[in-house]
Amino acid sequence: MARVSLFFLLSLCILLSLVATSAAGTRKTAKIYELKKGDFSVKVTNWGGVILSVVLPDSNGKLDDVVLAYDGIGPYLNDTTYFGALVGRVGNRIAGSRFVLNGKPYRLFPNDGKNSLHGGHRGFSDVFWTVKKKVNGETPYITLYYHSFDGEQGFPGDLDVYVTYKLSGKYELSISMEAKPRNKATPVNLVQHTYWNLGGEGSGTILKDKVQIFGSKITPVDKDLIPTGAFKPVKGTPYDFLEPKEVGSEIKNVEGGYDINYVLDSPVDGEGMRKVAVVDCESTGRKLELWADKPGVQFYTGNFLKGDKGKNGHVYPQYGGLCLETQGFPDSVNQPKFPSVIVKPGQVYKHNMVFKFSF
Repeated sequence: MARVSLFFLLSLCILLSLVATSAAGTRKTAKIYELKKGDFSVKVTNWGGVILSVVLPDSNGKLDDVVLAYDGIGPYLNDTTYFGALVGRVGNRIAGSRFVLNGKPYRLFPNDGKNSLHGGHRGFSDVFWTVKKKVNGETPYITLYYHSFDGEQGFPGDLDVYVTYKLSGKYELSISMEAKPRNKATPVNLVQHTYWNLGGEGSGTILKDKVQIFGSKITPVDKDLIPTGAFKPVKGTPYDFLEPKEVGSEIKNVEGGYDINYVLDSPVDGEGMRKVAVVDCESTGRKLELWADKPGVQFYTGNFLKGDKGKNGHVYPQYGGLCLETQGFPDSVNQPKFPSVIVKPGQVYKHNMVFKFSF
């Protein structure tokens, strides 16, 4: 009964926030914005910074929407799939919903058993973002802004966050993220959580798609999907995607399906953008190439989808989409061997990624 009451109150609070009026008297409403460049288009919303659709042609010129999403904004109020969402303040899991920073312990909201997942029960995917700029033209883009207050979901310090979605090429979606702490050091690990199905959303599973991931190690996890702190080579294991192979070729040998962080192989200079992954859908001829500047990528195969009702009347089965979430490593705040995700006042967190499509 207590769980039902908590869920009801949480849902009610979020629903009220959708029609809340700020101190300045401005009503907050969820809106949908489209970026369009020829026959390539992307729709996003200021609720959670969610990518609602990405439409592009296949090798025969047929247009399809290649991301999983819901019809309308309403279903996102109680969403646990994170379809297309901007995730933060810290994406992925934090063990025990706690960490220590500068000798001070911080306790977070546990929303994944005893652990914190994707920023807590009301992370950046469940808030209104402010549209700072929307530009059409040759390279259309939209910039979203969110101010995360000191203590939000347990995280320290005020944080200003900017995210820009841009159609930077003919079939190229660029995403740039920046975060600036105002007054306290804080962990930051922003993630874009789109589910891709290059056959078209609702077309079935992604098990026949070929994937290549440019990471020769993973960070293995325990039963709660918390990293153990070790680094494990993928060579000779079902996690080996160093050469292209079908997602379903060895998925039966991975309990529950793929949901793991890959340690990306560095470029020659050890800095800047690197090729992260390639997804190839032979049935449509579509190919996705992902580049980014973070050290890890979470490869997730939609294991927890169980007939979710999506847009256009489609029902999404298990493995109905895949995620490639570039990121700092999960639970970095509690893993001294992992790259730090702590950002101090005066520093700027940056995370850039480019999704290049061809067919």
